[in-house]
Amino acid sequence: MITEAKLQRKINCLDLRQQHQKIKKEIFELFEKVYETTSFSGGPYVEQFEKDFASFCGTTHAVGVNNGTSALHLAMLALGVGAGDEVIVPANTFIATAWGVSHTGATPVFVDCTPDTWEIDVSKIEERITAKTKAIIGVHLYGQPFDVDGVKEICARHDLFLVEDAAQAQGAEYKGLVVGGFGDMACFSFYPGKNLGACGEAGGITTNNQAYYDRLLSLRNHGSTVRYYHDEIGFNMRMGGLESASLIIKLKYLNEWNNRRREIAKVYQQGITNPKIKMQAQPSWSNSIYHLFVVTSENRDHLNKYLNEHNIFPGLHYPVPCHLQKAYRHLEYKKGDCPNAEYLAQHCLSLPMYAELTDEEVNYVIDVLKNYV
Repeated sequence: MITEAKLQRKINCLDLRQQHQKIKKEIFELFEKVYETTSFSGGPYVEQFEKDFASFCGTTHAVGVNNGTSALHLAMLALGVGAGDEVIVPANTFIATAWGVSHTGATPVFVDCTPDTWEIDVSKIEERITAKTKAIIGVHLYGQPFDVDGVKEICARHDLFLVEDAAQAQGAEYKGLVVGGFGDMACFSFYPGKNLGACGEAGGITTNNQAYYDRLLSLRNHGSTVRYYHDEIGFNMRMGGLESASLIIKLKYLNEWNNRRREIAKVYQQGITNPKIKMQAQPSWSNSIYHLFVVTSENRDHLNKYLNEHNIFPGLHYPVPCHLQKAYRHLEYKKGDCPNAEYLAQHCLSLPMYAELTDEEVNYVIDVLKNYV
């Protein structure tokens, strides 16, 4: 039974304040060192984070950049993707996955998601491959890995590059291995709301390929490896020192935070028994970090209103699938082309999910959902 006292509690989809209060002293102490050395753009703290993050992902290299969208853009350029090329992209993802392709002049080709995992549908990929296809971007969406081996097999058959969009999946595991080293490159976002989020904007790329690593270092820094000598048209996409300092501190806590999210997810999965609420399928080979805990309901807006009335405020990820966005109208996709992604866009909600949620708050969300009719 939901009590009146509980109705006064407000539970948001995400609350960053609690995390930052706990580690504020550590972060500010490292900020002081950044100030003392004036290492505000690139520099030793960026290099330290890159070393730490590569080790965390089990890769040879990591390259820090200014945000996750830039990571995807530079990864495409490092692979030689450009005008006239096509890249396979899930229709169910944040739009930045497609921006990385479009910013090179190439064309994103959208593929539907599965009806249960909501990840890219491997069985739909090959029918979208043409002579122009150069790469596939698989997205570890909501913190859950996609079917890496299934996509890798297709890439091998068609001689295509594989890029992991791991923007939501720092620390997620596929068949026991941390994501980030399965493809030619993996791209990460460290946007503040991510499981590993900077105090500011930041992103990164991991790779085991020395040539890609060298090219990425040049591309992010005006096409230069020696100051004032520019070998190609490059970009100003360096990571900042303060952002990297915050990531150095937070990376130490990431496994702890991810495991708490997994605990919360397990309680949700076992406790949400209302047949009107459907949850994302979890394959045996996946160990999600639950960046988001997405559910669907036939009347999403009614469910959202009901939750709001009980001081629970879900998120919405995402209300329009990529192939139906106005920005891609010129590609002439239409409703019905990716029916699973379209269904999800119309019926999904993201329940509160962050490591600082209390057991009481999690159980309250479950109790409220049990009473939804």
